Amino acid sequence: MSTIDGFGKGTRCGDALFLVAALIAAQGGTAGLRGQDASDHLRDRGPGIPVSMFGTYVEKGEFLFYPYFEYYQDGDAEYSPDEFGFDLNQDFRGKFVGREWLVWVGYGISDRLSVEFEAAYMSARLDKGDDDPSDMPASIRESEIGDVEGQIRYLWAQETESRPAIFSYFETVFPLKDAGSLVGTTDWEFAFGTGLVRAFSWGTTTIRATVGYEAAEQVGELGEFAVEYLKRISPGLRVFGAVEGSGDEIELITEAQWFVRPNLFVKLNNAFGITSKAPGWAPEIGVMFSFR
Repeated sequence: MSTIDGFGKGTRCGDALFLVAALIAAQGGTAGLRGQDASDHLRDRGPGIPVSMFGTYVEKGEFLFYPYFEYYQDGDAEYSPDEFGFDLNQDFRGKFVGREWLVWVGYGISDRLSVEFEAAYMSARLDKGDDDPSDMPASIRESEIGDVEGQIRYLWAQETESRPAIFSYFETVFPLKDAGSLVGTTDWEFAFGTGLVRAFSWGTTTIRATVGYEAAEQVGELGEFAVEYLKRISPGLRVFGAVEGSGDEIELITEAQWFVRPNLFVKLNNAFGITSKAPGWAPEIGVMFSFR
């Protein structure tokens, strides 16, 4: 399957990673809070419902607004010419470069329920591989509306001394593009995910996994999975790290969050491909605003 678009298929590596993390993060008793007072378990993250933006939580009545920019560079991007309307169903490797301007908003409806919405405008270029004999042009360029998606999130249980916080979410990606597009989504995509959040004396761990459904293929499969780490270094600085993947596309993600004010922080993010089918490098910068 091409890395340009669509859900990947689950791998034994991803399943094993998620299982090991789950055993660590969901351990019983007071192990998760050992070395710190139970009332201090929100030290790293603060209260609220975890949202899709890394290391970020939304409270009841809070409105979050996050404009950001992301750059993609992958010199080994997998694609198939038939995805773009050419008569060859075979995978090749080319060079992909993308620039994406996005706006994300989230709102806490209650202590347990939140909603969010994201829209993007993307400019992208794909240079075909030297070994590609198809009639596909040497380079395809497109600047259009990218992915547009929404989520509903629900917090089933707050974290206590004996259990992690438990949350779930439902995601929809809207089909606003025609088949053969280099950017955006061409058919309905759905995902249902569940995650656990657990505080430790050395930081806060989140694990999550989704089951995805892509209407074009009419099949459900393991979607995105991740193991995340969040640590507050000082009142003005938090650091974040994660291993995130979908099928055989796995990335290492690092992020620094600089709090200019309590209701405003800058996010500096980098994603590096661990596997060959993941994007090689994807830096991100944005500013998160909070309104109550």
